[in-house]
Amino acid sequence: MDLFRTKKIEALLETAQINSLAKTLGSADLILLGIGCIIGTGIFVLTGVAAAHFAGPGIMLSFVLSGVTCAFAALAYSELAAMVPVAGGAYTFAYVSLGEIVAFLVGWALILEYTVGSAAVAAGWSGYFVGLLASANIHLPTAWAAVPASGGIANIPAIIIVMFLTYLLILGTRQSVTLNKILVLIKLSVVTLFLVLAIPHVNPVNWEPFLPFGFKGVAAGAAIVFFAYIGFDAVATAAEECKNPNRDLPIGIVGSLVICTILYILVAAALTGTVPYSQLDNTEPVAFALRYIGFDFASAIVAIGAICGITTVLLVLIFGQTRVFLAMARDGILPQSLAAIHPRFGTPHIITPITGITVATLSGTLPIDIIAELTNVGTLFAFIISSLGVLVLRYTQPNAHRPFRCPAVNIISPLAIFFCGYLMLNLPWVTWQFFGIWLTAGLMVYFLFSRKHSLLANKPPKENRTSG
Repeated sequence: MDLFRTKKIEALLETAQINSLAKTLGSADLILLGIGCIIGTGIFVLTGVAAAHFAGPGIMLSFVLSGVTCAFAALAYSELAAMVPVAGGAYTFAYVSLGEIVAFLVGWALILEYTVGSAAVAAGWSGYFVGLLASANIHLPTAWAAVPASGGIANIPAIIIVMFLTYLLILGTRQSVTLNKILVLIKLSVVTLFLVLAIPHVNPVNWEPFLPFGFKGVAAGAAIVFFAYIGFDAVATAAEECKNPNRDLPIGIVGSLVICTILYILVAAALTGTVPYSQLDNTEPVAFALRYIGFDFASAIVAIGAICGITTVLLVLIFGQTRVFLAMARDGILPQSLAAIHPRFGTPHIITPITGITVATLSGTLPIDIIAELTNVGTLFAFIISSLGVLVLRYTQPNAHRPFRCPAVNIISPLAIFFCGYLMLNLPWVTWQFFGIWLTAGLMVYFLFSRKHSLLANKPPKENRTSG
């Protein structure tokens, strides 16, 4: 049995038409969807931690390095997303270019990225929410605001926010995107407020030394803050719900990435310019910086903005997870019954609550300490495969319709693979160990279930292949 059988693009499009998601998204929706996931935990939490422990003021270069890495990958993603505008993102791209087992492993890695990342973000949302209530002298009992390992029974705020967003996603993508727009505008306003207040207080002395940990610290910082950039690949998972995917997907992917990279660099510069980098080791560096320069009233506003920001990240992560599940179930490598679409809402109403319940359980009961690294390794792996896939398709299907072509693909794709691999090498060894265990478990699922139940397994070989 051919482990590397590929699926025709035409077959994917035909399957999507038979069991299609509602097409409700335009380019502006996609840009805001990407911003909704990119601007959140990274800008409100990771910036300070990465500056204090890894890069110092050089955290600005860390964001540049991560942004350049994503830019190369985004160009490859845009070509593939326009060619194959169906749900699934990097999983689907791997299926048409590199074969079924590679696609399964990419999908399996994305499950790790989205599920674990969602649980961590939900826990972070709960922390900000509980802190905001405490500032108003409203104190939740520890039993209902902490996981068992921290002396509680369950993190109820985390569970509630996950289930609420899951409910919105079941009702429809349009409703979810509307909420995302509102929250994105709020958090962008908060980020703008911070920049307006902080930039006049920047003292260049705080940028000396600029690289206290050397360039190795910049690279380590880039590997950590890469968590902040995972939003643009979530945009690709929404391909099937685009009104005009050939035009809108490249705009959504590249547009959200450019906007967010600029904002990250500006915030990093303002943070390290107003506060000595060694003092930024806390979970609220933006609010801390405002208090440091005397704007105590603004800290509460920033807390509200952080809650809004983290809410949109959580919404988009759960959204992306359900679309990867949907694509894998349609192809038979997960149970096909999961791929059902609600006749009224046009959403995957079986997969979505399963995802929500899983994320709520993890965030409500388990302590998660190395989430950023675990999420990053799955994302970087998917980016490498997608960047390789666009090269392979240029040679195996040179005449395929490409509404968007990655410029200088023979340079851009190898650079994307190199930079993603470089950041992966800067992740902690324990992350690699866990990722290896996760992929091993995935291979067991593939050989015990997916290989036999794949739709391609029951078709004549000539229908399965697009190459080789």
